[in-house]
Amino acid sequence: MRKERVGFAVCGSFCTHERVLAELERLVQIYETVIPIASETSAFTDTRFGTSDDLLDRLEELTGREVLCDIPSVEPIGPKGLLDILVIAPATGNTIAKLAAGITDTAVTMAAKAHLRNGRPVVIAMASNDGLSAGARNIGELLVRRNYYFVPFGQDNAAAKPCSLVADFSRIPETVDAALRGEQIQPVLLR
Repeated sequence: MRKERVGFAVCGSFCTHERVLAELERLVQIYETVIPIASETSAFTDTRFGTSDDLLDRLEELTGREVLCDIPSVEPIGPKGLLDILVIAPATGNTIAKLAAGITDTAVTMAAKAHLRNGRPVVIAMASNDGLSAGARNIGELLVRRNYYFVPFGQDNAAAKPCSLVADFSRIPETVDAALRGEQIQPVLLR
């Protein structure tokens, strides 16, 4: 098992949680330490895709660790150097916008801020219905920033949702491995 410490932060985009959790399951087979983080929205909102309690239970079951889901619990990530890499999956358009603007008002954005102060990589696996409209500039902003790495992404349903972008979540482990080496896997845009 690899020794790098991985933070795994889950945001909204509830319809993608099952696919994301499958990749988390793969990561815990590769990395000895995976620390689960959940945005307040994902940690405390029940939807037609499942309950928040089920999500938190699954995160804890997969990682063997308590889920960090508030700002005070994630703030020590930076000062204590708790992570070697942070994965945000799914990263919603809202979270991407906050990261681009430097807003740290959720557990996930604070985890990223705290982690980035150590100059370490953040992996973005996006799921955004407005990625090719209002969210495009925020994605562009993070694409050119140091220490941000994107899981390859593309349109998930160009006919019905022409502005929607989603990562190929199956490439999270590969992206994490590359980001730990300081490399962005290519191509980042999928057909």
